[in-house]
Amino acid sequence: LLCLSYFCILGQCCLFTCRLYEYHFIKENKSWSEAQTYCREKYTDLAKVFDMTDMSRLRNSAQNQGEAWIGLNNNTGGNRTWRWSLPGVEYIHNDSSWNLNGRTGKELPGNCGRKRDKLVDVSCHHPMWFICYDDNKTLYLIEEKKNWTQAQNYCRYNHTDLASGLDQVDGEEMKALFIGRNMSVWMGLFRDSWRWSDGSNSSFRYWDMELFNDEQSNKTCAMTLLNRSGKWSSDECDKEKPFFCYDDKLILIKENKTWKEALDYCRESHRGLVSITNLQEQGWVQDKAKNASSPFVWLGLRYSCTLDLWFWVNDKLVCYEKWSREGKTEDCGRAVGMMRGGQYEWVSQRDNETYNFVCFK
Repeated sequence: LLCLSYFCILGQCCLFTCRLYEYHFIKENKSWSEAQTYCREKYTDLAKVFDMTDMSRLRNSAQNQGEAWIGLNNNTGGNRTWRWSLPGVEYIHNDSSWNLNGRTGKELPGNCGRKRDKLVDVSCHHPMWFICYDDNKTLYLIEEKKNWTQAQNYCRYNHTDLASGLDQVDGEEMKALFIGRNMSVWMGLFRDSWRWSDGSNSSFRYWDMELFNDEQSNKTCAMTLLNRSGKWSSDECDKEKPFFCYDDKLILIKENKTWKEALDYCRESHRGLVSITNLQEQGWVQDKAKNASSPFVWLGLRYSCTLDLWFWVNDKLVCYEKWSREGKTEDCGRAVGMMRGGQYEWVSQRDNETYNFVCFK
């Protein structure tokens, strides 16, 4: 277990990272389904990938420069699902954000989302301007014409990602960018039929568009190309290759307990209640929370009346937050529950409420 930590002074951000999962590179050549069985028996499942940080860790855990299976497959019969490009943002359909008859000129229906007055689905190959998003919650209009994949690559390299989520796409900052401009721009919206082996909702994709063809119906299992910066392509699932597994350090406890009871349970049976220090960890915890039987799941975040601060149970003050709009109540006897759906936002709850919870193993 690798932990890095810095104390926070006068409210400054600190880093406290305990890995919630580990990747394992398996040198044996197996078909995709054989690799899936192996990973489920020895670890948790075939590897899922949440963002570019995961991709770097995946590459660093390998001992060769060839091809290796990951846990993405297209055995869904072509049933496509809309997703946001920015990891951790859940797609929730809203009819009022769409104009399905809003295509213009030579635009063809397709699997990427662009915005004029509203969203419309068009072919991902159209070149157009696009809007990037930064972690500082700023939007940038990029006045260069690119197809959707090129736009996504540009935003991920120069900013964080394409604008994603209806709060960005329909928000006031977006409306301001459109004032005085009659334009069509790419948003971070796409749909595909690929699914992760463990049922994760992760929308992250890293296709090598020079090699990958989504229309190849016989190549329905994904592999990472370690000699091409780890980018992905697909192959026939019965081909034999090395593969990546992941080992999950999180466990959802489907028992309703008060926050203190949950804290004691996790400390006695595992390592503690989970802490979240960045967007990546938020995404991994979300994948647990979606299976909860209670409306919220307890996290290891509490309010200290003495210090007038929110602290994780590891006694570190962290700076990543995902509060709901009206969810932050700073009062004695308060702890944080993550919603089990929607945008998985945080809401302060009275600590004598009883919910499911997530432990760190």
